[in-house]
Amino acid sequence: MRPRALTAFLTAASAMIAAPALADEAPAQPKPPRLIVAISVDQFSADLFAQYRRHFTGGLKRLQEGAVFPSAFQGHAATETCPGHSTLLTGVRPGRNGIIANNWFDLSLTRKDKRVYCSEDVTDPESSPGNPVVSPRFLKVPTLGEWMKRQWPASRNVAVSGKDRAVMMMGGHKIDQGYWWKGSGFATFKGRALDPAAVAENAVVAKMIAKGSKAFAAPAWCAPRDRAVTAGTEVIGRGRFPAPAKDVNAFFRSPRLDAATFSLAGRLFDEMKLGRGEAPDVLSVSLSATDYIGHAVGSEGLEMCVQLAELDRGMGAFFAKLDKAKVDYAVVLSADHGGVDTVERLDQQALPRAVRVDPALSPSALGKALSAELGITGVEPLVYGDGSFGDMYLSRSLTPAQKGKALDALVAKLRAHPQVAAAYAAGELAATPMPTGSPQDWNLRDRARASFDPERSGDVVVLLDRAVSPISVPAKGYTSTHGSPWDYDRRVPLMFWRKGMAGFEQPAPVETVDIAPTLAAVLDLKVPDGSFDGRCLDIDGSERNTCQ
Repeated sequence: MRPRALTAFLTAASAMIAAPALADEAPAQPKPPRLIVAISVDQFSADLFAQYRRHFTGGLKRLQEGAVFPSAFQGHAATETCPGHSTLLTGVRPGRNGIIANNWFDLSLTRKDKRVYCSEDVTDPESSPGNPVVSPRFLKVPTLGEWMKRQWPASRNVAVSGKDRAVMMMGGHKIDQGYWWKGSGFATFKGRALDPAAVAENAVVAKMIAKGSKAFAAPAWCAPRDRAVTAGTEVIGRGRFPAPAKDVNAFFRSPRLDAATFSLAGRLFDEMKLGRGEAPDVLSVSLSATDYIGHAVGSEGLEMCVQLAELDRGMGAFFAKLDKAKVDYAVVLSADHGGVDTVERLDQQALPRAVRVDPALSPSALGKALSAELGITGVEPLVYGDGSFGDMYLSRSLTPAQKGKALDALVAKLRAHPQVAAAYAAGELAATPMPTGSPQDWNLRDRARASFDPERSGDVVVLLDRAVSPISVPAKGYTSTHGSPWDYDRRVPLMFWRKGMAGFEQPAPVETVDIAPTLAAVLDLKVPDGSFDGRCLDIDGSERNTCQ
């Protein structure tokens, strides 16, 4: 049965209800909001939210006045940016929506580079994984904005992010305006001219980069995080993001990227008069700086503390702008995945299990070891993969007999390695039913199955053990990462807010695929049964207001 709106979330203010209901009357049904604002904070783990939530005074404080699920799940194993964002507004897990990873391999491609980027148009000869012609073509299902446009053709679907893949996965196949950071400014789809809002924002950003910027002030509550740690050749943990003149990297690996993303979203809100048209609109805003900073310096230093303080402040200013326009808007915030701190800082905190991955688990090293073990010559590379975890593919040059032996040997070698928690052949996962029930109870095979697409996934799927970083050697701008099937990467906050709603907090292990069906209920949007993997959440909690 199609879910219906939840009264508390629908009630923007008591003035929207004409008169109080009599005791024997059904409650009056308030109007749906005119604008959905869907916010993703890239690499915003449930752990980070729990650690800092008491310090927030801006936008993240406001959201805590609504419906708060502090530890929701990205249920699947491939906890990367593209798969995570693909769940937020589709309501569908990667195993069904097709976005199994940031990158996978298609060995049938005629181009030399068989790697496929999740948001590229591989049919365009100008496209490559490193410089893609950006497209949502690999996303197999509609997004919320697409469902809205089917029901209300006048609805606008707008998406802004620091990353193109976030725009594609939250916006989908029918995006009215889509912008992401590329090079030294915001870019859009091939063949489209920049909108005046993007031109204006890029001009502001260009001046800022050319001039440079001072370091950010650190709130007093960040002081305990101000401690130097050496990761490889880098000293991290004490930064406040000074930006030398003409240093683009210092701009986008800092809170300034999120500020520019909010600013562009605000310009598009004004220019397109979002929430003030004939039909409800959706504005997706994916904020990438937390992820860039987490990769560069980890999640437990002064840098992340300053970043979250600035994120909170900037989000509050963005909401104030929407308030001033007197638009009836509803907000949902979540994240594409969580994250874990750098191995070196975890070591200092007496967590000896934290280690960097053995280089012997790289696809190249595994391929050479298999070639020697099985006596296979003339096949290079034998094993394709985007790293030491996730999907690995065997060369198509192998005969069926060779491939069978290589597959068995690869699985055995991986399972015998002390840093590998599990390794599954594609056939094993294909024979495994899609998981159901609470994602906190799923075993590793269930989590891997939720990410598995038989058309795109590897011949083998590798899951590293807990606290094994897939970065074998830390480098400048890349000391820590995510992508594991473990709780620190799977758990993210999930919050809904609308003016006038009664707030509550629920620790239930809901999923990010529950967002789209919940918003569909809020909007009274007609979506066919079976379209979502998730369920409509009761974000009011009272007896009279449930998803039906």
